[in-house]
Amino acid sequence: MKVILATTGFVLGAFLLPVTSFAADSDADRAHPMTFVQDSAITVKVKAKLADEKMASLVHIGVDTDAKGGVALSGRAKTQKDADKAVAIARNTEGVTSVTSTIQIRQDD
Repeated sequence: MKVILATTGFVLGAFLLPVTSFAADSDADRAHPMTFVQDSAITVKVKAKLADEKMASLVHIGVDTDAKGGVALSGRAKTQKDADKAVAIARNTEGVTSVTSTIQIRQDD
């Protein structure tokens, strides 16, 4: 009886090991709550600076920050000048280490 129970436990463990490995968070730095707070603080700073510009085009720009202070800008702007302005604002924000932009230019907004 003990052998059957031990064998069953071993077989179940062998099948569940890949599932638990796959479900693990690969971004170990984000396990700490302060990392999320720092990411959020940078995102809020960039969004606040964009809002301070009071340019209607900048309202359609999304901001996302990764664990290392990298900012990703997305969305749309009316002109290339507006898109460049958003990138400059993000680059000049405290805590930002890099900026990538996928902002699309759409004059019909």
